[in-house]
Amino acid sequence: MTEAERSGDFDALFAPRGVLVAGVSNHPGKFGFVALHNILTQGYAGSVFGTNLDGGEVLGVPMAPSVADLPEDAVFDLVFVCTPAAANVELLRACAARGARAAFVTSAGYGEAGPEGRAAEAELVAVARELGILLVGPNGQGVVSTPAQLCAQIVAPNPPRGPIGIASQSGNFVSSFQNYAVATGVGVSRAVSAGNAAVVTVADLLEYYASDPETRVALAYVEDVGDGRTFFDRARSASAAMPLVLLKGGTTGGGARAASSHTGALASDDRVFDGMCRQAGITRTATIEEAFDAAATFATQPLPRGPRVAVVTTAGGWGVVTADVISRSSLDLVALPDDLRAEIDLRLPPRWSRSNPIDFAGAETRDTIPEVLDLVARHDDVDAVIYLGLGIQSNQARLMRDGRFWPAHGLERIVAYHERQDERFAEAAADVSATTGKPVLTATELAVTDPSNAGPRTVRATGRLCYPSAHRAVIALEHLWHYARHRARRERTTT
Repeated sequence: MTEAERSGDFDALFAPRGVLVAGVSNHPGKFGFVALHNILTQGYAGSVFGTNLDGGEVLGVPMAPSVADLPEDAVFDLVFVCTPAAANVELLRACAARGARAAFVTSAGYGEAGPEGRAAEAELVAVARELGILLVGPNGQGVVSTPAQLCAQIVAPNPPRGPIGIASQSGNFVSSFQNYAVATGVGVSRAVSAGNAAVVTVADLLEYYASDPETRVALAYVEDVGDGRTFFDRARSASAAMPLVLLKGGTTGGGARAASSHTGALASDDRVFDGMCRQAGITRTATIEEAFDAAATFATQPLPRGPRVAVVTTAGGWGVVTADVISRSSLDLVALPDDLRAEIDLRLPPRWSRSNPIDFAGAETRDTIPEVLDLVARHDDVDAVIYLGLGIQSNQARLMRDGRFWPAHGLERIVAYHERQDERFAEAAADVSATTGKPVLTATELAVTDPSNAGPRTVRATGRLCYPSAHRAVIALEHLWHYARHRARRERTTT
């Protein structure tokens, strides 16, 4: 398959003129029903068709007993396959005859199911190649393409549009990443569960994302990379074009056995894989939270010029623990420059910490947080800022709003003031980052304990990630620094 042909097929997958759901059920608990429901309800504007052996109508869509029974003028580039494995070879032939150029196969019973399944998978692959159909799966969960408002998957959710392209050998990991996208507001461009990856592999998808104008960050989950050298070369190429965040399963003996039963994969040597990632500038993460945090940070923050970090906090304990985390990382807790200390002295009472972390010690007034954030981020000795304490005022405001004295005794006025202040602080963090070109990361547990709090809510509105803890913010920032350092080295060696 040539690059041009491959590009055309991916267009059929991500921006089809029409979609056929093969094997639609009228039972709302069946995959065929769910897939049709999700495509119809999530905004897809192309034509939608369905097949069901009994005909009839499901969700207002007329069902054809077979592909041959579809209207003569039906146009569909993508067939979403929910039929049993035994029916799929003939289904592909019938769809190709009607012009389909891509197939997403959800059906199980292939490579993951033993020798007979592997034989069936090999036959399906051979037929797809013979017909020139891009085959994704089998045993996959679905494909999402937010620019096309296409939510062709047998699960929820449908993430908001954004710059992260997801490629995964596990459907559930795609769902998890998409759930984080919904929760944080940092959106997704494309998301594909490659399943057994019989033809289209995670590396294929990463290669596509690297040249996709809708995607700025790639996020992948793999259990097996097959030909390690080929995967390394293609992943390195993708990483040269954009940040690539990778989570790998099957890194232990138990995990490798689980991966074998999951997708039929044989996990590779983890030490070799880890070295490969370092050489290629791939951001390897240990957990799903760390993976999404890293991808969302790449998508929403500028790269740091160096490792020097300042912490701005409204409470001492948070700053102390954050300083510990930074000290254990490859980042540097920068010694507070004398000129910056003098500038802050002009704005805060003497009880502030006068060192980094910059602890206000309760001395903040109406404008000091935006002013200090700006002062710190602009200083030449600071490469990045972590801001702690957002949402405190709005947390009290919520208690007042929910209390029995609301809205008397002046509570209505002070609640509005508190919430507006946290909105200002969140907006200031984004504005300072934009104007200085430096990362400014905001962390508060309220991001998960009360996402409606005016602080984290406003961070989401600015398009940035509000980290649930300073620890997670530091790890995400460290990934940015490693990638920035790798890029700088690569640029030096190529010039």
